[in-house]
Amino acid sequence: MTNRRTFIKNTTLGTLGLSLIHQPLCAEERIKKITILHTNDMHSRIEPFRSGRNQGLGGMAQRSSLITDIRKKEKNVLLLDAGDIFQGTPYFNFYGGELEFKLMSEMKYDAATLGNHDFDNGIEGLEKQLKHADFPFIIANYDFSNTILKDKFKPYKVFNKEGIRIGVFGIGIKLDGLVPKELYKETMYLDPIKTSNYYSNKLKNELGCDLVICLSHLGYKYNSDRISDFILAQKTRDIDLIIGGHTHTFLKKPKILSNLRNEKVIINQVGWGGINIGKIDFIFKQNQRIFNVKKSSILVKKNKTP
Repeated sequence: MTNRRTFIKNTTLGTLGLSLIHQPLCAEERIKKITILHTNDMHSRIEPFRSGRNQGLGGMAQRSSLITDIRKKEKNVLLLDAGDIFQGTPYFNFYGGELEFKLMSEMKYDAATLGNHDFDNGIEGLEKQLKHADFPFIIANYDFSNTILKDKFKPYKVFNKEGIRIGVFGIGIKLDGLVPKELYKETMYLDPIKTSNYYSNKLKNELGCDLVICLSHLGYKYNSDRISDFILAQKTRDIDLIIGGHTHTFLKKPKILSNLRNEKVIINQVGWGGINIGKIDFIFKQNQRIFNVKKSSILVKKNKTP
């Protein structure tokens, strides 16, 4: 029987270090590590896959066990999701998203953004289930002012881990053409590049965040000029990490691009269905911030019965 510890060890992708230095963080010299765990496009996958090439993979219970193990080892953990929590199994058809939000709350997610499928029961269906989420949904480029979702979401949230300030904001995909108008109603879509530049600047330069993360449901990359994480990274200034969704892209390791200031931006996405958990560490020591990947994608594998 392969135990979980051995399994995770065997999925190590190697260590990648990248200095991302902007300004001194603090006078204290003690090393601090921030561990970012992330998921995307879960699509109501409550149980592991029962057949096919993904048989035995995924599932909320298995993910919860892995997250618990990591939290026991790491002091400063943020758990984030990049959208499309809803739709894909009968659990959503029957419970309408209640079960997904309750289980994510049990796993103590810190924040999530919205994907297009999170509107599949309309804004009324989404609003009905928000009471079951003990974590914030953050989305900066959807304006819900003329809908029942007004004031239900914030554009960003700042977390403080041992004096390290982490700013997280959300960016969603254009709903027109993906979601019927009657489901998202008067939700207004704001330009993702302009919005991202505004909030990343606010987080880094006004609110003094040491790390700025974009939870994106734009999609990894397209064979067109359609806005994607690839384009977002290159047309913005203050984002350090883009956690992506929508295109179900399984990245073997994060993609690193240069932004408008020729500074490095990290992009990561871990497929779909809860098959993987993303894991990225940032090491802080005085005026250094080092991106360190030992397990950028951890397979969520069901334990075998002895």
